[in-house]
Amino acid sequence: MPLSEKYNLPSLIADVGATNARLALVGESGVERVRVLACENHPSIQAAIGTYLTEVLQSSDWPLVKEAALAVAGPVANDQVTLTNHPWSFSKNQLREHLALERLIVVNDFTAVAVATPYFTANDCNQVGGGVALASAPIGVIGPGSGLGVGGVVPIDNGWLPLSGEGGHVTMTPGTTRERDVLDRLQDRFDHVSAERVLSGPGLVNLYQALVGMAGVPAVSYTPAQITDPTICERDPHCREAVEMFCAMLGTIAGNLALTLGALGGIYIAGGIVPKLGTGFTASGFRKRFEDKGRMRPYLARIPTYVVTHPFPAFLGLSKLLDE
Repeated sequence: MPLSEKYNLPSLIADVGATNARLALVGESGVERVRVLACENHPSIQAAIGTYLTEVLQSSDWPLVKEAALAVAGPVANDQVTLTNHPWSFSKNQLREHLALERLIVVNDFTAVAVATPYFTANDCNQVGGGVALASAPIGVIGPGSGLGVGGVVPIDNGWLPLSGEGGHVTMTPGTTRERDVLDRLQDRFDHVSAERVLSGPGLVNLYQALVGMAGVPAVSYTPAQITDPTICERDPHCREAVEMFCAMLGTIAGNLALTLGALGGIYIAGGIVPKLGTGFTASGFRKRFEDKGRMRPYLARIPTYVVTHPFPAFLGLSKLLDE
C-alpha cells in the first residue's frame, strides 16, 4: 500500500515567483494552509518547502506529503529548473527524492494560470472592453509582475492542453513615436528590449527613467508600487505617463498573443501589477491598443479581455493538474 493511502497524506502546491513563494496543501477539504514566503529569506526552494511543511504540519519527518505540483517563474523543459529572475535552481528528480514524493509536477507559472482559466467564475475576473468569449476556443494569459508571464490553453477532447513558452521575452515594438523614442533610449541600455523590459515591475522603472531622461530632469528613486500610486501620479507627470505607456504597450503584446493563438476564448491578464490598477486600467489605452491591428481590428474586437481577480489562480490550475 502506498504511504499516501496508509497515512492519508495531503498534496503540496506552490506558486514560486522571483519575489515570493506561495505554498498550500490540498486535501479532502480543498486548498488550505496558504502561506507566502519571501524567496530572499531562504537559500533554496528545498529550504523554503521544508520550512513551510515543518511549520504547517509541525513535523520534520518525511514523507509529509504524497505528491506536489509546482508553478515556477522560468522554463521547465529539462530536469534542471532555474528561475528567470531569481537565483534559485533545482533538479526535479532530486527534489522529488528529497521530499519522498510519489509524484512531482513542475510547470511554468503562467502555464498553471492558463490551466485555471476555463474554470474561472464571474467572481474571478473583470472584463475590460467588449467582446464575447467563444466556447471551446484557445485562451491566452499574460501577466506583468516581477517579470512578464505568458501562457495559454487550447481545447482537446475532454479537456484542455496547456501551452508553455517564454513569450514575455518577445521583442517590444512601439505603437507611437513617443514609444519609439523610449524604446530607442532603452536599446542603449539593453542588448534586447523585450516586452518584459517594459511590462513588469522593473519595466515600470525603466519606462519612468527613460521618460525623465528624455525630459532632462533628475530621476527619483521610485519603486514600481510608487510609480503606479495614484497620489504620486497626480503630482508627477512622468510617473503618470509611464503608467499610461505601460498599459498601452500591454495592449500591443496582448493583441499579438491573441492573434498568435487565435484566442477567441479570451485573453486573461494576471500578475501582481494590473489588478492593483483598478479602474485606472479600465480607463487606460489598453483595450484600444489591443484592437489596433489594422485590418484585423474586427477580429480582435470579438475577443474579450479580462483582469484576473482570483487571489491564487495558479493554485486552481495546479489543483486541476493534480486531478489529471
